Amino acid sequence: MQPKTYKEFNRRLNQMHLLFPSDPFNKSVVDEAYEEEFVALVALGFTYSLFSFEDFEAGEFKARPAFPIGEEIIYRGWMVTPERYARLYVAVANKGGVLKTNSAQYRRCHYLPEWYEICADVTPETITTYRDADFVIAVAGKHWPGYFVKDYVKSLTTQRGSVAARAEDIAEVVSLIEQYRGTIEGGVCIRKFEHLISETEERYFVLDGKAHGRDGIVPTFVEEIAQRIKSPFFSIDTVSSDAGQLRLIELGDGQVSDRKKWTAKQFASMLRGL
Repeated sequence: MQPKTYKEFNRRLNQMHLLFPSDPFNKSVVDEAYEEEFVALVALGFTYSLFSFEDFEAGEFKARPAFPIGEEIIYRGWMVTPERYARLYVAVANKGGVLKTNSAQYRRCHYLPEWYEICADVTPETITTYRDADFVIAVAGKHWPGYFVKDYVKSLTTQRGSVAARAEDIAEVVSLIEQYRGTIEGGVCIRKFEHLISETEERYFVLDGKAHGRDGIVPTFVEEIAQRIKSPFFSIDTVSSDAGQLRLIELGDGQVSDRKKWTAKQFASMLRGL
């Protein structure tokens, strides 16, 4: 339902308050990584608060300016573990705000095993195991053409890439992920390698159950996935197979998902509902 008056429009717009990390050296300005997005959102009338991510990591949380009491908050900032997000959720609540996405919803979209069963028919087959597992035994009997290896959140983005041609190579990829990321988050996901056309990868955002594409076009495939996931704000990444079939390759919490091909203005308009 569209707002009938300018006053009602402003009331609805201001119900969504934004929370950004501040610059590490100047707590009064937004972190430069989010500056373009911040400017676009503020230009559309969104209210905001900043907080020091470094202080939060050290156990202190302060929003500047303070949250409007009871206001719905969307965090736009650095990716955090579900445990740290739970801490952030409590910290925001203690300052009078309410994060739009709760801790369980964040985890559902942030960790691949949390959403895999819901979407198993539209995404590559996946085996979930732990860091020190015998990976050759874990995939025994699969006879896949290759193995795409990642932890619960990220893959290996170096030149080596995340694909293991043989089961015996999986351990190497896991070790490299740990080396470059510093940890294996959650556990290890081994996915069936599929021939996908990387140039066709597209990110969609889902806000309050409605899917949005940067060009205004949302495939039925994406709309169907959007209805399966019970979370207020998340991203859906798709790619086409060499047979022309759309495949789901990733979900993510919308608060910590990169815009990828979206411009800052497109993203801001999506949040505003234009």
